[in-house]
Amino acid sequence: MDLRIFTEPQQGATYDTLLTVAKATEELGFDAFFRSDHYLHMGDGDGQPGPTDAWITLAGLARETKRIRLGTLMTAATFRLPGVLAIQVAQVDQMSGGRVELGLGAGWFEEEHKAYGIPFPQEKFARLEEQLAIVTGLWGTKAGETFSHHGTHYDLTDSPALPKPAQARIPVLIGGHGAARTPRLTARYADEFNMPFGSIEDTERQFGRVRAAAEEAGRKADDLTYSNALVVCVGRDDQEVARRAASIGREVDELKANGLAGSPAEVVERIGRYAEVGSQRMYLQILDLDDLDHLELISSQVQSQLS
Repeated sequence: MDLRIFTEPQQGATYDTLLTVAKATEELGFDAFFRSDHYLHMGDGDGQPGPTDAWITLAGLARETKRIRLGTLMTAATFRLPGVLAIQVAQVDQMSGGRVELGLGAGWFEEEHKAYGIPFPQEKFARLEEQLAIVTGLWGTKAGETFSHHGTHYDLTDSPALPKPAQARIPVLIGGHGAARTPRLTARYADEFNMPFGSIEDTERQFGRVRAAAEEAGRKADDLTYSNALVVCVGRDDQEVARRAASIGREVDELKANGLAGSPAEVVERIGRYAEVGSQRMYLQILDLDDLDHLELISSQVQSQLS
């Protein structure tokens, strides 16, 4: 079971804070540092000091880290034109020496689009499908050849399809709870399917849909990686769990029901239950980015038991 650190910087984090967490992620032996791609905070708080851009952040981290994978859960297809996104991600992949992964989603948070003047189209899923075709098509075009795409939402003619990533294929992640279109897109374009904030039962059901869609598309279901993203709150005792839950504005019982919370032993057991239904990788949503002791505890007493 791979453990990856997943952050939500729109809730309030500077680049320096993210750099500190990314370096701790690497030093403590975690597999990857991922971040959300949002421009407006959610829920309580004011999001101070303001948002950081996902791909600018990852470009900086690419030069400041050496081992960990870097990526997004999920880049919003509404934020960037697909040709521009393909260039950005390929460049960051070069800057990192081939450690980048692209999680790409349709975009959903209308308020952040209004706040920053970003168009919020009514039909988002079809745009996502075209973006996946374009981004992967540009990367997959042989050097010296050109790429064209004439779709409903995007039109590319004789693109040189440059630059090329450092990796032969940048892993693409698709995620979500959709019963039909999401598994179909995953089967066609993705290397990994991520189930965000889902129960064990919902995870098993959705993994089954994705596996069936892969087989129907002529792929081996086991060629995909299957993962979950869940909030994490671990403590050495009940008091520490309660303190960490309070610091992120959550209740312990709710976190235990909907995430990974409790003692290290409790969290290891719960991760094991996700593994039993096919999960191979866990994105641990860390909401208090100043609590580096939390990361150390997870590394020493949770990750060590899963290795």
